[in-house]
Amino acid sequence: MELFEKVHLQVTVESPRAIGTSRSLADRVFRGVSRGGGVAVLVIMSSVGVFLLARAWQALSVSGISFFTVVEWDPDGGAGRFGIAAVLVGTILIALVAIIVALPVSLATALFISEYCPEFLRKALVTLVDLMAAIPSVVFGLWGVFFLQGTITDVAKWLATAFGWFPLFAVDGFDPADPLSSITVFTSSTFIAGLVVAAMITPIMTSIMREVFSQAPGGEREGALALGSTRWGMIRSVVLPYGAGGIIGGSMLGLGRALGETIAVYMIISPVFVIQPHILQNGTSSVSSLIALRYGEASAAGMSALMAAGLALFLLTLVVNFVASTIVGRSRSGADN
Repeated sequence: MELFEKVHLQVTVESPRAIGTSRSLADRVFRGVSRGGGVAVLVIMSSVGVFLLARAWQALSVSGISFFTVVEWDPDGGAGRFGIAAVLVGTILIALVAIIVALPVSLATALFISEYCPEFLRKALVTLVDLMAAIPSVVFGLWGVFFLQGTITDVAKWLATAFGWFPLFAVDGFDPADPLSSITVFTSSTFIAGLVVAAMITPIMTSIMREVFSQAPGGEREGALALGSTRWGMIRSVVLPYGAGGIIGGSMLGLGRALGETIAVYMIISPVFVIQPHILQNGTSSVSSLIALRYGEASAAGMSALMAAGLALFLLTLVVNFVASTIVGRSRSGADN
């Protein structure tokens, strides 16, 4: 009995044996580089935010919260009557048009490449989509100005004729019954700018969705087919639910890119500093195009106001990207990765 108590006491008082891991030099180097890269990204993003805030503080201290509600832009007037309400609305409308057009195209392209495309053609399509993402913005702008704008105005006219009763598709000064009505009211619009931006963000969204779809579990695919499901039934019951996070995350990352596009939008739109809710009508603006337009002639007060506009766009894009990464991380595909 005494021996059992001694053994029992010895077992209970002993601490767990520590298990150590001996990492190689390559592992330690890779760990340090990875941590350094993560810290560098945070430092750079924080530095950009602090820089914009410091340069924008003069304008924000004058205008206050009205900077987000005032439609006028007169930072040199001294009355504090300047704000980004008009360009903020234009930015959001252009981005929404782009994402509404790009989402179904990206989804269909990603599904075709990952599920239907023959093997000998798949690599070529993947390379082609990736190369489209590398095309400069100015090329898309030129394509929009010299090709798309002249060919899409008939579509805009049809939309205004058929759905003009809806405020977004209404066009001031356009009479569907008048055959001599000018077509120029449909040029340089939110709709055309959104289509160009949609062409720019489609490759990015397609690549993200295709990558997520390709990682859907093979066992679940085969199980669905073995139970008698068609290929589309397997995609609907296995691939799409698994890739839901990638669809949402890719769309929001594309939206973040659309919000900040500058050159292509600036080349197409006809800038007006009013809230323009009619997406088919000539004239709109965006935060990025405002900065590009006023940067060269801005005074000290005007430059601070432009920095404040850049800060607002920076925060808006940051929030969109953060929400996208959160959705992807909480999805099944993101958790598996």
